This record gives sequence, structure tokens and C-alpha cells, in this order.
Amino acid sequence: MRMNTIRRSILLSAWFLLAAIAPAHASVADAPGADLEVSLVTYGPGKIYWERFGHDAIELRDRTSGQAINFNYGVFDFNQKNFFLNFARGHMRYMMDAEPAAGEEAYYAQTGRSVTRQRLALTPPQAAALRDFLLWNLRPENAGYDYDYYADNCTTRVRDALNHALGGILKTQLSAQPGGMTYRQQTDRLMSAQPWLMLALDLGLGPYADQPLDAWRESFLPMVLQAQLSRITVSDGHGGSQPLVQREQLASPNRLQAPPAAPPDLQLPLGLAGLLLAGALVLTRRRWPLGHVLVGSLYLLCAGIVGLLLLALWTLTSHHAAWSNANLLLFNPLAFVLLPTLWRMRRGMTSSRFADSVMLLQLLAMLIAVLLHLLPGTVQQNQPWLLFALPCWLALAWALRHPR
Repeated sequence: MRMNTIRRSILLSAWFLLAAIAPAHASVADAPGADLEVSLVTYGPGKIYWERFGHDAIELRDRTSGQAINFNYGVFDFNQKNFFLNFARGHMRYMMDAEPAAGEEAYYAQTGRSVTRQRLALTPPQAAALRDFLLWNLRPENAGYDYDYYADNCTTRVRDALNHALGGILKTQLSAQPGGMTYRQQTDRLMSAQPWLMLALDLGLGPYADQPLDAWRESFLPMVLQAQLSRITVSDGHGGSQPLVQREQLASPNRLQAPPAAPPDLQLPLGLAGLLLAGALVLTRRRWPLGHVLVGSLYLLCAGIVGLLLLALWTLTSHHAAWSNANLLLFNPLAFVLLPTLWRMRRGMTSSRFADSVMLLQLLAMLIAVLLHLLPGTVQQNQPWLLFALPCWLALAWALRHPR
């Protein structure tokens, strides 16, 4: 993903001007299909959080002129009007871009990201059809699209363009193969280099992120699509079949820390964190009342704020991956109601019936969360957050029922 609207506009203008005035067979824009080489170029994950998923592009090369152009769907601009507000609401506009292949790939190589080129076995008519589609898609009125992290991103657009040119072969073959991970697992794996951001994303993802994926849907990631293409076979034109990937070349090696092959197991660290926090609440209840109130207030404030954010993501945004989040049963605005009771108990006052009722309601919500997790079928994989929240709420409930 890259962001440079001004440079993109200049390149687009130059591209269409070149296509209009170039003589026959002088560029990718007007080369016959027989002269076009089609490759998928995959860039490894970068350092910045929006680069952690990687990136890719379709490279078209004209054998006659030697011109090579990379088409990608990952351009966005922080200077767009209301960019951050639209981002928060889930209304993200991305754009398609076209750049000379050498400069594009050199940029990623200089930043230490791997560059892998896969030469694809497209027939001349398929290559020409792909080129025509990409040029049509590059027009200003067609270049923008509504971005979705999982269902419609810079890689799914590349995948869909290749699938269209190949007559649906990619979707047919990949839909019949199971995926290796869920959206949540892939997100945790790729974001593990930034633990706090990974935890925030995991906490905010709902059951949509835990649905079983086939290979087609899991190829929303560049590196996954790269691996999946190596398993695709196409007709060889003589009644047989051949691999879609004719040649794979590592143009530039990865010089950054590579993401792990599997997502981290969050159950143990979050479970231990929950037990430690619960232990602190119990131990400070009688020995250090002020400490108990401070620790309890911090937990209740965080639980209430997280609950408001989760509720807003569900009801006020288009981030459908965050809808119906069962973590709302663990962290919700009810926590704010218990704050005054916690401070009153520091002065030796007992819990009110209203506070007892709120705590009972919260414990019932916890029970429902556990029962939901035990239901058959696709359920939200929020075991780590259950293990964190359950001891904390039990410790607070015990404290409310056992005054000093």
C-alpha cells in the first residue's frame, strides 16, 4: 500500500498521453497479446502497521519494447477529506495505480521488503484481455473503490482481475481447497510484531473473523495468493494441463524480521494477566484499601471504555468484522455504574442493592459468554479474553460481598 495522489495523477496523465501518441508495438498499452508477459509481483510485509499484510501488483511486460508496468490497487491518501473520520467509520477509499515496474520494485527492495515475481502462463488472448481490463480500471472514473481489509483489498482485486482473465479458473480451483487459517489467526500472526495493536485488533474482531475459510477467501493476503497460484493448473492448449506459474524468481530477499508462521497463543498470557489482576484485587481488599480502589477503578474504567468502543464499532461503523462481538459481554458500559460503589466501600460502606444487581447482571453476561463459546458451529474464538475477564469480575464480585 502506498500513498501519493499527486504523483499518481501525473503518472496517469503521462500514461494515457503515451498510449495515445505511441506508435504500434511501442508500449504495453497497444502491444499484441502474444508480446505480453504477465507476472504477479509480491512484496513482503513492511515495518509500518499498514504494511504488515504485504502488497502485490500485476506486472505487464512488452517483449518488443521492453516496457514493464506494474498495476496495483493499494493507493490511499492521508490528505483525503475527513480521512481519519471515514477510516473510523469504515468508509475507506482506495485507488488503483500504474507505475514503471523497475522503480516500483526498487522502492520495496530499498526498504528491505522481499520482492518475488511469478511468471504466469496466460494465452495471448487472456493477456490482452487482462491488459484491456487493467487500462479500463485505471481510468479516473473507475480507479477508486471501497476498501475492506478482508473481502475487498489490494490483493483480492489483483486476484479477481487474474481470475477474470483466466475465465474463472482461480476461483473454481481455490474454492475447492480448504484454507489454512481464519481471518483472526492471520491478523494476529501478521500483527504480532506490534503486540498492543495485535491485542486491540483481536479484542475488536467479532465472529466474522473466525469463520472457516477456503483457499479462495484466504488469498486476501499477498503471500497466501502467491503460494496458492503455485498450485493452480491451466490448459496447455494441447489437451493437457500445465502449472499456471511458469517461473518464480526472488528478485530481492527479505531483510526485515519475518512474521511467524503461526499466530501467537494468547490464552496463557491473557489468562495469567487476569489471574494476577484478580489476585491484586483480593489481596489489597483488606490490607491496602486505597490500592484496591485504584486497581479496581482502573479495570472498571478500561472495561467501560472498551465496551463503548465495541458497541460503537457494531452500531455506528461499516467494520462488519467487528459486529456482534461477544466481548461486549465481558467489557461493557455497566462497569461505569460500579465505580461509585467501589469508592464508597473504601470508607466502610456496604454495597447497595442496585450495585449488587448490576454485578449479578455482569456475572450473568459472563455466563452467557461462556455458554456461547461452547455452542456448536462457528463461534467467536475469544477464549483469551474470557480467561482474562472471568477472574477479574469474580474478584470484584467477591470484594463487593465482603466489606472490610
